[in-house]
Amino acid sequence: MDKRSLLFLAAMIAASFLVHFWFADKTPTPPQAIAPQKISPWITSVEVPPTPASLDETFYLLETPYQQLVFSSRGGSLAEINLALKKTNKTSPVREIDIDREILEQSPQNAFFPLYSALGPDNSPVERKQGGYYPLLRRSLIAPDGTFLHRASPSSYALNLVGEGEVPTQAIWKVTQFSSNSIQFQWQGGGRKITKTFSLSEERPGPYCLNLEISVEGEGGRLWLTSGVPDVELVGGSYTPSLRYQIATRSGNEVADIGLPKKGPILATEAVNWLSNSNGYFGLIVDGKMNKTPGYEALFWEGAELPTRLSLIDAVHDRYPVASYPGYELLAALPSSSFTMSYRFFAGPYDNALLKEVDALYANPVAGYNPDYQEAQSIQGWFSFISQPFAQFLFLLMQLFYVVTHSWAAAIILLTIALRAMMYPLNAWSIRSSMKMQEIAPQIRALQERYKKDPRKAQLEVVNLYRQAKVNPFTGCLPMLLQMPFLIGMFYLLKSSFPLRGAPFVPGWIDDLAAPDVLFSWGPPLWWIGNEFHLLPLLMGAAMFLQQRLTASLKKSTEPLSETEKQQKMMANMMSILFTAMFYNFPSGLNLYFMFSTLLGILQQWWMGLSAKKAIKGSKILD
Repeated sequence: MDKRSLLFLAAMIAASFLVHFWFADKTPTPPQAIAPQKISPWITSVEVPPTPASLDETFYLLETPYQQLVFSSRGGSLAEINLALKKTNKTSPVREIDIDREILEQSPQNAFFPLYSALGPDNSPVERKQGGYYPLLRRSLIAPDGTFLHRASPSSYALNLVGEGEVPTQAIWKVTQFSSNSIQFQWQGGGRKITKTFSLSEERPGPYCLNLEISVEGEGGRLWLTSGVPDVELVGGSYTPSLRYQIATRSGNEVADIGLPKKGPILATEAVNWLSNSNGYFGLIVDGKMNKTPGYEALFWEGAELPTRLSLIDAVHDRYPVASYPGYELLAALPSSSFTMSYRFFAGPYDNALLKEVDALYANPVAGYNPDYQEAQSIQGWFSFISQPFAQFLFLLMQLFYVVTHSWAAAIILLTIALRAMMYPLNAWSIRSSMKMQEIAPQIRALQERYKKDPRKAQLEVVNLYRQAKVNPFTGCLPMLLQMPFLIGMFYLLKSSFPLRGAPFVPGWIDDLAAPDVLFSWGPPLWWIGNEFHLLPLLMGAAMFLQQRLTASLKKSTEPLSETEKQQKMMANMMSILFTAMFYNFPSGLNLYFMFSTLLGILQQWWMGLSAKKAIKGSKILD
């Protein structure tokens, strides 16, 4: 591999490096909200915190095996959506991850579900449970004494109403009906009477689904239904929220992305089937079912206005600064006159198998209706046009291997072996070409020495030598370049495949294939490294270094290295360091894939080198 080839490869790697750290600018103007409070450290041991006496809203709880739905009298809306973890409900696909454990340890007062006391259908307080849930929608934080550390605005709640005229966003709504599977709120004012009826479907109860019927009598200006602001989820170490919508076209339903708002709200008047607000692995879908929603609006919330629960982790060192994690909200437009509309609200994991189940449950071929919630999932990034097909292909293979092994880590290893087997002929051709290049290296040096006063002539003679020897100096880069789509696809596969979230490999070390491995941690974070020691990237870098050493050992000439060869060796060593640094905060599943791919490459290289030596030895014996 010559210098130009290595420079080209370095450029490709640099491009993939930029992809990992790309996320949207976070400078837009936020909507009106309650003034933020400063996040500060707190003690880490506390009993069940009381509900603040100053709390001027009442909470009501509807619970399913999959969800806690916590409604607020403030706006007659959803203040909390807590998803049961697998440890709480064995059928739940949501696994506990390190963040859940760290919050339970460092800020236990914020690990109660629901966050504040809530009433059940019998109007008695329900039991609050510590741990066991994932707070998909919950942006309020409390101090150890039970007072507000930060109180989220009702405008950020789900299925609240905002808009023109006298709007009941902050108003106290009256509960007119409450049972084990439904709750009804009413509000009257400004020439309007509004009734909201939330219900869990009894005939076809889809997991993570809630029905809403809104009835508006009277006039008073345009209203918008809020999606709510999901909490922050780190996917592959990055915050990658996604806003999407589905529209009906002549050729069928199409799904498109909504750009994250940057300098103000994004407003659109086109009719949509549903709106999706996702934090990466989880999301909220507002679906008008058979009725189209006449427009939408996308809003930006400053991180300080709606601080994420991540800010509770290692707050002393500001490990997750609130300014780096803003929130996003979608508003579904409602008709401007009196109306009654029905919605389906999905709030749960964006797991492909789960979304398929929901789609099949609610599809109506006779009416030509298909929710198609699977399309709410998205693969983002500069190379998504490359990564999406490769990610889908890789996940299909992984699913097949998972069926056999019942382990996602084992499935990744088997996938690596399968890809290496598929690319064996190409890698073998590249290795043979590299060995041939090493054979003619003395001749190249001789030509360069002979024509050192005429570089152009030397270059032409070297090219002629390549042609005569039937070698190409770029073939050494080809396998790596061909691996790049698979590598990028694997990266986005880990960012979009929910089953890998929280999937363990080695308990206590690799607890989550979609997050970096953690061997141990310490207090104050260090630049780039943070406060966690990741071993897998170092093992991967060591494997790369070993591979380049093996490549160098195949050199047959005993002559000292030329300046060009010294530069190539130095660049190969630098690549090992660069990859180690670049992959240090990447998901452990990606490191596992690349490390095993490198080890299999070493094995193939060693075997071919051994076979070549045996062939040479055999030919000498025959002579």
